[in-house]
Amino acid sequence: MQVGMTSFKARAKSALADATLKTAIDRTAGNAETKRATAVGEFPQFDAARRRGRKIKDHVIANLEHYLTQFERNAIASGAKVHWARTSQEASRIVIDICKAANAKSVTRSKSMLGEEIGLPHALEAAGIERVETDLAEHIVQLADETPSHIVWPAMHKTREQVAELFKSQHQELPASDAIPDLVESARKDLRRKFLNADVGISGANFLIADTGAICTVTNEGNAELTTTPPKVHIVTAGIEKLVPSLGHAFMLLRLLVRSATGGDFTQYTTFHCGPKRPEDADGPEEFHIVLVDNGRTKMRRELPEMLRCIRCGACMNHCVVYRQIGGHAYGATYPGPMGSVLTPVLDGLKQSRELPHACTLNGKCAEVCPVEIPLPSLLRGWRERSWKEGLEPVTVRAGIGGWAFVARRPGLYHMATAIAVRLMRLFKRGGRIAWMPFAGGWTEYRDLPAPPKKTFINAYHASRRGAKP
Repeated sequence: MQVGMTSFKARAKSALADATLKTAIDRTAGNAETKRATAVGEFPQFDAARRRGRKIKDHVIANLEHYLTQFERNAIASGAKVHWARTSQEASRIVIDICKAANAKSVTRSKSMLGEEIGLPHALEAAGIERVETDLAEHIVQLADETPSHIVWPAMHKTREQVAELFKSQHQELPASDAIPDLVESARKDLRRKFLNADVGISGANFLIADTGAICTVTNEGNAELTTTPPKVHIVTAGIEKLVPSLGHAFMLLRLLVRSATGGDFTQYTTFHCGPKRPEDADGPEEFHIVLVDNGRTKMRRELPEMLRCIRCGACMNHCVVYRQIGGHAYGATYPGPMGSVLTPVLDGLKQSRELPHACTLNGKCAEVCPVEIPLPSLLRGWRERSWKEGLEPVTVRAGIGGWAFVARRPGLYHMATAIAVRLMRLFKRGGRIAWMPFAGGWTEYRDLPAPPKKTFINAYHASRRGAKP
């Protein structure tokens, strides 16, 4: 976990009290939700494409050894050097060793959540190597000394006004105004010199193309190209699940990725890198390294293979009613939202992250919008069941559920208890809603509770069977 020893409930409570955070999330996530709906509506084949995307990913997962071997062989043939890392520590060590071999004093890094997962920012700092985040949102996060709060929009938690103040205090080239174009121009001027002077460029990969050994990066700013091209050394860090069989399969998944992530038909920059600079090339790195990272993915292949379909679009977060209220930092993990609540118990252990699978209403919206049809609610329920079986739930929770189960197994007692509860709740009603009630502070602290009707559902049902008004 990334944020000390505070519990998820404590972090969520703090986030719920932050009105500025809610404004920032609504601006970005709301816009993303609207644009995705429009993009999907204009692509009648979207559902068929989803099924095709799921089949591609499932095929690769089932034949992972074959495609890893093929990718390694073709990448080496193109002049790349391929490294294998079983753990996050091993992956970071490999990257640091490459940087030291190149006598690197500074590196530029294009947005890569895998880098966050393996702790690369901290490893670079410990090695005394300057790290420059080149994605605009990552640049904002770095200046603020924070971690990403979203896998596509890492600075979603920041308002434009907050970014303007940050740039005014950190940039040598101050923004001309608080307008977005002026903020972007200020960042561009601040980063340009660092792009050109970096010794090493580090990027992630959206896809690894098995039959060519190429890697694909997808951005809307061109920062990946400036990260990977001017430096003499380019290092790619990628999870082994990023594989696709061929270029055609990559483009199939790109149609799903972009529409789901940003609501566009295609990104501004979709680039394929294949090996180091060749004699006839105008530019490019002299060394090209690819670090293939497992870090729990082999285990996930056995226990949660559906999660390896994930193409990191962020749609599940943009549509999640919980994420939309508390943002990403409240999850306290590298990957927030529904997909993060499934991934984090694999990466950090269920004992340390058992609260996250419970941070879900199980309304199913995340599965509905997932471009590769990952059954996220089912996977979250699976973690809850495992947490219960392993005795990780607090004594109070187990006692409460045990008490409820005792009453629920006795229909007469259950009907009497609910009838009493309904009458008691109505005592606290004010204008059809309940602003405060004993034992309901977890709900009423931040929202009113709808008052229940006079009759329970069972009573209303029996009344309707008798022909009376419910």
